[in-house]
Amino acid sequence: MSLTDSQVERYSRQIILKDVGGIGQEKLLASKVLIIGAGGLGSPAALYLAAAGVGTIGIADGDNVDLSNLQRQIIHFTGDIGVSKAESAMKKMQGINPDVKVNIYRERICADNAAGIIQDYDFIIDGTDNFPAKFLINDACVLAKKPFSHAGILRFDGQAMTYTPGNACYRCVFPAIPPKGVIPTCSQAGILGPVAGILGTIQAAEALKYIINKGSLLTNRLLIMNAFDMEFRTVTFKRNLKCPVCGENPAITELTDYEQPACDISSR
Repeated sequence: MSLTDSQVERYSRQIILKDVGGIGQEKLLASKVLIIGAGGLGSPAALYLAAAGVGTIGIADGDNVDLSNLQRQIIHFTGDIGVSKAESAMKKMQGINPDVKVNIYRERICADNAAGIIQDYDFIIDGTDNFPAKFLINDACVLAKKPFSHAGILRFDGQAMTYTPGNACYRCVFPAIPPKGVIPTCSQAGILGPVAGILGTIQAAEALKYIINKGSLLTNRLLIMNAFDMEFRTVTFKRNLKCPVCGENPAITELTDYEQPACDISSR
């Protein structure tokens, strides 16, 4: 792949970085990243990945845009209310960068479709907002040996980590889904909009670093932030050899839905 004059100008601020250059930009244009969830986390991730020139970006989300989304889901505008989130996101991404091919999946990720959807992508971004989906995505990526970025947000707080094959997965840190009702959702407890933006942007950065194979990923590390006091800290951990999905004798060998809403396998 060779860059056109227009692409050299568009990506010039990345290309002049010694750790990116023309070769790194070509890698980005040839790469495929899947974003699961076009909400608070997926919105900034999608915009930055499209702007950076990731060649193919998948967006999976079965919901439509709601008025209450607009405080933090910055890829959606007031005129998009009632529109499929996947379609709304695609329109903005293509508006930023016509180089990018966007695949949309107007469906929730579930045990029946996860493996088939993620198989064609180089890196996965988990932008979901519930534990059943996060555990499912972790299991699907571990079983398929796909790297992915996890992030979670609530109130003024957020966290992020990255999984690559051979390193600790999400279940190494959080072995099982918390009992129902123990941890509130964003709709119950609230979320400061920029917290979603910060964490989603971190996820985009992790994807870009992985693709160009530069820098240190958040593998075996959990980045924790609190925007109220603007504090960041990192907790290190190791792969759990007794982990039920990535351990030496895994108990999880196939995908299961964990109290997830009914899977809507609709037209893509």
